[in-house]
Amino acid sequence: MLEALGVSVEAGTVYRAMLDHPLDGVAELAARSGLSESQVHDCLDELGALMLVRVSADRPGQLRAVDPEIGLADVLARHEAELAARQAQLAASRAAVTRMVAERAEHRPAHGERLLGMDAIRARLELMARQTEREVLTTHPRAQRPDDLDASRPSDSAALARGITMRTLYQDTTRRQPHVTAYANWLLGQGGEVRTAPAVPQRVIIVDRVQALVPIDPADSRKGALHVTEPGIIGALLDLFEQAWSTAVPLGAARPEDPATGLTPTERELLRLLGGGLTDEAAGQRLGISSRTIGRHMASIMERLDASSRFEAGIKAAHRGWL
Repeated sequence: MLEALGVSVEAGTVYRAMLDHPLDGVAELAARSGLSESQVHDCLDELGALMLVRVSADRPGQLRAVDPEIGLADVLARHEAELAARQAQLAASRAAVTRMVAERAEHRPAHGERLLGMDAIRARLELMARQTEREVLTTHPRAQRPDDLDASRPSDSAALARGITMRTLYQDTTRRQPHVTAYANWLLGQGGEVRTAPAVPQRVIIVDRVQALVPIDPADSRKGALHVTEPGIIGALLDLFEQAWSTAVPLGAARPEDPATGLTPTERELLRLLGGGLTDEAAGQRLGISSRTIGRHMASIMERLDASSRFEAGIKAAHRGWL
């Protein structure tokens, strides 16, 4: 019972024994408390520091227990004074933090801020996670690094625990990345939603539909990012995300071939990209696959179309409505 006041169990036992048997010496207190005499001496030192024992006027060299109504009340009063001082210190600290945040906000660009390097990006992601109230939308056109996933886990876990809605869109090729699929399945287990698509828009994180983070260089998101709050830009990013999300498939679900064409979603997207003038290398970067895999896909498509060249395959695919 006295532990809440900072009194150890052993010292509390000795204190009670002294109150019940005020004439006992160290040896008697040790016997009653089940402690050694050395432990009793330590307890008396502890009780003395708390001012729960005083020198006896009747027995020189001995100690007496202070009445609980006085001694424990004084201990409690000291704790209350310390708590009041701590609360005052916290209030002052909170005011200082508020002033610093306000000062930094005044110097922050109104509708966009360039963040250079991973430290700056991660710091802003931590802040955005703390500010999130309802929803986080994320796209990942390329497989994330294991260290980036590790850095994201604490904030994602905290957001999901607070009931934040999280929708995450990965590229189909990440299904073959064990560390990414493990993280995606962890998100699912925590209550998040995860889907994949053959091609995914550039990397973007949208928080509560009012702020977003996009890479300065889509080819290397680690170089830096742009933090935006402009409603027009946020609206465009939301439209892009929702369009991609609506055609994506939940993680774990199989991607069926189109019954009318026999094309997989990846093959259809490949035809669209190549038909739009992209090279094999550029299309492969968009789809997250190698040029060799592009060649295998195209060979299969040409065989089904009975085409002897890619040009002929493109014409036949257009005639059949595959593009």
